[in-house]
Amino acid sequence: MATEAMSMHLHPDIVELRAKHEKYELAAMEPAPQAVTGLMFLTGLYIAISAWVVGFTRYPALTVNNLIVGIALAVLSLGFASMYGRIHGIGWTAPLLGVWMIITPWVVSGDAAHTATIWSNVVAGVVALLLGLGSMALGMRRNRSNRPA
Repeated sequence: MATEAMSMHLHPDIVELRAKHEKYELAAMEPAPQAVTGLMFLTGLYIAISAWVVGFTRYPALTVNNLIVGIALAVLSLGFASMYGRIHGIGWTAPLLGVWMIITPWVVSGDAAHTATIWSNVVAGVVALLLGLGSMALGMRRNRSNRPA
């Protein structure tokens, strides 16, 4: 015989966990995180199509790299936009993807370090790095401001 007092949704750990996730979801609804997430999504899309936009498809390793990294960044930003409370813990991957984009023209196979590839990847990488750090900072700021004294 289950009573309301025995119900699992009233367990103190479940209530605390739900409150924690709601805090992050409310933080993601603010204008600054929405702007960062939207810009990160657009940066990911640009990175994914940059080989065709800039015209360096003759470097297949760099083309595939940019496509994969761009899709990963776009999907990560969609995750931040839709369920930040659940995936904020992997937010550190966005700045790493930015750093990877910066060094990619020199480390992928083939001679891909040319003016167009360097400019495209370095600028997109710096933007991804800054947006990733911004996303992390917004999450940490929100986490610190809601801690009990």
